[in-house]
Amino acid sequence: MQYAVVFGSTNKGGLWLAEAPNAVEALATIEMLQKGDGEIKFIRSRQEGEIGIEMLRVLAKEEEQELM
Repeated sequence: MQYAVVFGSTNKGGLWLAEAPNAVEALATIEMLQKGDGEIKFIRSRQEGEIGIEMLRVLAKEEEQELM
């Protein structure tokens, strides 16, 4: 399931979009953004709608378990 991560920068203003093909990669993208100056505005998927980071972590764990 594809995810869209919409984020902004505290220094530059504006909003940007990062797309990820699955929850694991979306979570990795968010962790990278949080190390910089990126502020997560929202996370969205077609099936789940808007979700929070904690829900994304749950979905990423489920994906990892399915791959085992």
